[in-house]
Amino acid sequence: MPPRGVIAAGHPVTVQTGADVLRAGGNAVDAAVAAVCASFTAEPLLTGLGAGGYMLVADPGAEPVLIDFFVEAPGRGADAQARAELVPVDVSFGDAIQRFHIGAASVGCYGLPAGLAEATARFGSLPLADLVVPGAALARDGVALSHEQAYVVEILDRIVMATPECAALFAPGGSLLREGQVFRNPELGDALERLGRDGPAPFYTGDVAAAVTGWLEGAGSLLTAADLAAYEAVDRAPVRVAYRGREVVLNPPPSAGGTLIAYALALLERAPGPADPLALVTAMGAAQDERTPEFLEGLAEPGFLDRFMAARLGSTTHLSVLDGEGRGASVTCSNGEGAGIVVPGTGIHLNNMLGEHDLNPLGFHRHPPGRRMPSMMCPAAVLEDGRPELVLGSGGSNRIRSAITQTIVGVIDRHQQVAAAIEAPRVHFEDGVVYHEPDADVTGLAEAGWTLAPFGARNLFFGGVQAVRRDPGTGELSGGADPRRGGAVVVA
Repeated sequence: MPPRGVIAAGHPVTVQTGADVLRAGGNAVDAAVAAVCASFTAEPLLTGLGAGGYMLVADPGAEPVLIDFFVEAPGRGADAQARAELVPVDVSFGDAIQRFHIGAASVGCYGLPAGLAEATARFGSLPLADLVVPGAALARDGVALSHEQAYVVEILDRIVMATPECAALFAPGGSLLREGQVFRNPELGDALERLGRDGPAPFYTGDVAAAVTGWLEGAGSLLTAADLAAYEAVDRAPVRVAYRGREVVLNPPPSAGGTLIAYALALLERAPGPADPLALVTAMGAAQDERTPEFLEGLAEPGFLDRFMAARLGSTTHLSVLDGEGRGASVTCSNGEGAGIVVPGTGIHLNNMLGEHDLNPLGFHRHPPGRRMPSMMCPAAVLEDGRPELVLGSGGSNRIRSAITQTIVGVIDRHQQVAAAIEAPRVHFEDGVVYHEPDADVTGLAEAGWTLAPFGARNLFFGGVQAVRRDPGTGELSGGADPRRGGAVVVA
C-alpha cells in the first residue's frame, strides 16, 4: 500500500498524532489540525488555544489558500489610561539575550479556536470533534518533557513562575518541571473537547470568552468582550514568487515574513547558481533593511505587496503535512512566550504578542484595535507545475525568514535531502550582525565588513524548520524535522 502521507513537526508526540490521522484516512488538513491540538501539551510554551497562527493549504489543481488566524490587536471599548505596564523579561539563549514583555497588557486577541474550526470545516474530511480527541487525552494524561521542551521551560522560568496559575502547571510543588517529568493540563483537555463539540463560539462570545475577560478585568489588559466577539479567521491570497523554475507561495501582508522572504528569494533568483555565503547574507541584509517604519505601516494597506515588489524588482512552532492525494498543509502557531497568565477553568495560557518587540518594532501599543499583528511567521510551499513539492515553515521569531530561505536554497539550489538542508548550520543577519552556528560557511563575510557573532553550539535561536517533500519525478515522500527544536518526521 502506498504511503498515506508524511508529516514533520516539533515533537514526536505531535508528529505521531498527525500520522495516526493520516493512517486512519484523514487528509493533510485533518492531520494538521489533530497535530496542532496535540502540540498544545507536547510543546506547551510555544502554542495553545490562547495563541494565533496561519495555515497554508496547497491543493493540486486549486489556488493555494492562506487562512489567517493570528493574534489581533485588542482595545475595542477599553480605557487606554487604565492599561498596565508591560513586564520586561530577559531570556538567555546562551550566546544571545532577547527581551520579551509579559503581563495583562501584553495579551492580544487569540485566534487558534477560530482557525482550527475554519480549516476543518472547509478543507477537512473528518469532524473536528474526532480530531480533538487525541489532544484532549494528551492534555489529561500528560506528556513527558523532551530535552528541548525542558530547555524552553528553563529559559522561560520567570514567565512560567509569574503567576500562581501558570506556576501550578509548569512548576508544581514549586520546582520547575525538568526533562522526563510530565506536563499535564486537564482543563485544556476539557476546552479541546468543548471546541470539538460546540465549535469556536464559546471562546469568542460564550462562557469561555467571559471567563477570559473576567479574569483580566481590573488587571490592566486591553482585551475586551467586544474584541473577542469581533474576531474571525480571514482568507488571504498568498505571496507568490518565481524561484528556479518553481513558484514559492508564502504568507502575505499584513504578516511581514512572507513579503521579506519573497524579496530575498527574488534577489537570489537573479544569480545563475546557488548562493554563496556573501550573496545569501547580502539578500538577508537587503530584506532586513526594507523593514522600515513605512514598510510596517504599509502592510495593512490594500495593494501594498504589489507596490513593494514592483518598486524593487521590477515562542513559535510549525508543522508540515503532505497527504497521498498531493495536498499540502503548512501550519505555524505561536503563543509568543506566553503572558504568564493562565485563565482558571479554561486551561488557556494567554499570548503576550503585544509585548513582543519583533511584532512591535515601532513601539508598543501602536496597532489600532482589530489590526492583525505583523508577524514574521510564514507557512510556505514550493510548487512545481502547481503541485506542492516542498511544504515547510519555521518557528523562531525574526529568525524565521532566514531559516526558511536557507532551507529552500538547500533543497532547490543545492539538491540536498530535506533533512540535510534543515540540519545544515545556519546564519542569521539582524541589526548589523551576522549570527552563525558552528561550521556555518561564513567565507568572505568578515573581509566584506560584516560583523560576525558565532554561537558555541547549534541553538533553537536559529529557528525550527519542519518540512516535507514529494519528489516530482518519483513521487517519493520524505521530510525533515529540526533537531534544534526536537522535531520528528513520520511517513505514514
